[in-house]
Amino acid sequence: ALAGHLRLVLAFARFETEEGEWERARAIYRYALDRVPKARAAELYATFVAFEKQHGDRAGIEEAILARRRFQYEQELAAAPRNYDVWFDYARLEEAALHALLREGAAAAAAAEAQAERVGEVYERAVAQVPPAAEKRYWRRYVYLWLQYAVFEELDRARPTRARAVYEAALALVPHAAFSFSKLWLLFARFELRQKELGRARRVLGTAIGRAPKAKVFLAYAELEGKLGNVDRVRAVYERWLELQPHCCAAWTRYAELEAALQETARARALYGLAVEQPQLDMPELVWKAYIDFEVAEEEPARARALYERLLERTQHVKVWVSFARFEEAAEEPGRAREVYGRAYAALAAEGAKEERLALAEAWVDFEEREGSAEQLQAARGRLPRRVKRTRPLLADDGSEAGLEEYYDYVFPDDAVARPHMKILQLAHKWKQNKKRRVEGEPDPAPEAEAAGEA
Repeated sequence: ALAGHLRLVLAFARFETEEGEWERARAIYRYALDRVPKARAAELYATFVAFEKQHGDRAGIEEAILARRRFQYEQELAAAPRNYDVWFDYARLEEAALHALLREGAAAAAAAEAQAERVGEVYERAVAQVPPAAEKRYWRRYVYLWLQYAVFEELDRARPTRARAVYEAALALVPHAAFSFSKLWLLFARFELRQKELGRARRVLGTAIGRAPKAKVFLAYAELEGKLGNVDRVRAVYERWLELQPHCCAAWTRYAELEAALQETARARALYGLAVEQPQLDMPELVWKAYIDFEVAEEEPARARALYERLLERTQHVKVWVSFARFEEAAEEPGRAREVYGRAYAALAAEGAKEERLALAEAWVDFEEREGSAEQLQAARGRLPRRVKRTRPLLADDGSEAGLEEYYDYVFPDDAVARPHMKILQLAHKWKQNKKRRVEGEPDPAPEAEAAGEA
């Protein structure tokens, strides 16, 4: 009913203002703001803010601005209730108002309690806006509302029981069968630790492993038990991790590193041995590197050398060859290192991997600059390729020739003699192009153009 007489209310408040009855005018504005629907209160808010700026004190001005910002957020949320960024801003606004009241001390205790309830209501309204689909991209921002709500209940209101209920409600709402959030589980466990509830924290992490077995959860649980000195529990966590995810290289390396730190060399070596024999690994290069570094740290060069040989049976990657050679160099075995470079150069040449072969040749030159004689360095530099510009046919989508394109190639000294047929192929292609031009009535290219094409 009051909304239909808004003009009358504004006129009444202006009349009281003109008469100097500012408190009466303020009471009229507040009475109207509490009862007029927010969708129709834009002019009322603007008039109230102007009134406070002119006749109010600092507290009154801040209250008017706060009311106006609340009105703006409510309008935005009415148009888009799942705009979580607006909910964050709204909650921060209310929390800032609460902190301002708390700074006033006991004089504003009742107002602070009322404001705290208002903050809780904003969070409750925000988390009620559940994402429309069980897709993680819709839930990322939404879950942070729950986390911020829990932190507010724990720190600002000092209500750990209520904060625990917030965490539990959030976890009950997330569709863990489709996806989960390790941050939510970990913050809940850390909350329980702050409450000195070790048993509850362990149950949270154990439930997380059962419902959302992610690497962060396993690592956090192992770190917790490690700080408590429970080695057997740490081992149990890693064993459960490997049972659920035997392809995870981080699980194998962390478990082996634990045993190495405990000076359980045999156990660590056995774990690395099992890891490299797994049929599938997400990042096998990390396991092999960790295994080799472990043997080097244990001063077992023969074992490390054997591991490099096993690895080369699986891959001929240039980084493995260079790492093997540098290992021999670090072991003060320059002859062995030079032999590794020679084997690698021959293997990459057989594969035709020119970019990798170039990287190896450059590493070989660097090695000879440090360890070799002048003749050995000259021989290594003699293996570096020349960079030349070539042309090749450019094919269209239908497979027909659409012209020529230029590209850079590397010509190694020992390849120049091994591939004399390349010149024959170039001459055959040139003859075919000239024949096509003659059929189409075009003149043959000048000798200078042909020479440029060959270059």
